[in-house]
Order: sequence, then C-alpha cells, then structure tokens
Amino acid sequence: MHVPGFLFIDHVAISVPLGKLDEQVQKYEQMGFRVLHREEVYGTDQVREVLLEVPEGPNLIQLLEPMTPDSPVAKQMEKAGGRGGLAHVAWRVSDIQAAFEHLKSLGLPLLDAAPRKGSRGTTIFFIHPKALGHLVEVVATSA
Repeated sequence: MHVPGFLFIDHVAISVPLGKLDEQVQKYEQMGFRVLHREEVYGTDQVREVLLEVPEGPNLIQLLEPMTPDSPVAKQMEKAGGRGGLAHVAWRVSDIQAAFEHLKSLGLPLLDAAPRKGSRGTTIFFIHPKALGHLVEVVATSA
C-alpha cells in the first residue's frame, strides 16, 4: 500500500544534554556543517533547536536541548540514563492533513490530536514510538 504524500527524510533529530547545545553546534560547524535555523520552541515541546545542513548534501540534522525537566526531550533522555542521542526521524510530506488522516485510519498511535504548528513555519505531528520502534515526526512546510 502506498502512503500518500511521503517525500523524503526532512531531518534526523539528536537530543543533547542541558548546557551542551552550543558545544555540539561548534563541533558540527568544525566538521563543515552550517547552521540554518535556531529557535526556542515553547508550548508542549520546550526545547532549544538548532538545524544544521549536512555539507555538500540536502540532509538536515536537528539538535534539541530541553529547556525544562517536563520537556518530552528531557523525559526521553532521562529514560536513556541522561544521555543525548537519537530523538526522532522526521519525514517530509506534501500534504500534512492527508498524511495525518491516512495514518490515523490505519490505527497508528499518534501523539497529536491534529497537525500543529512546528518550528521554521512548518506543520507537524508525531507518531508514537510504539508504532515503529522510535519516535517519528511528520512535517510539511506551511502553505
């Protein structure tokens, strides 16, 4: 079965411990990565985000630093013994609402009741890690 609208991997998100974001950004910059976007994301996410472009390629890395102990990223890191690491993989879709409805109709456990505002002017929703063994973000650029 073809799931409509999936285009490519938008980014791979990596969590970093509190106070380590700038240090990690510097290490990626030393390897030739370029910062594309930096933002503090409030609401339910509560993270500092830096989006980096992979040198000579179309792929993106997103570094996430929790701003509060209640941040989902902080809770994920706590379960991993306080270490950073893979936070999620984000898939780009052409139509966020169509993708949401399709995945919901399949019975996949979704963490969001509907697509919502993400960083960089995007619209997003998350698929629960129980579905695929890891957290998945589905993302579309807003029209």
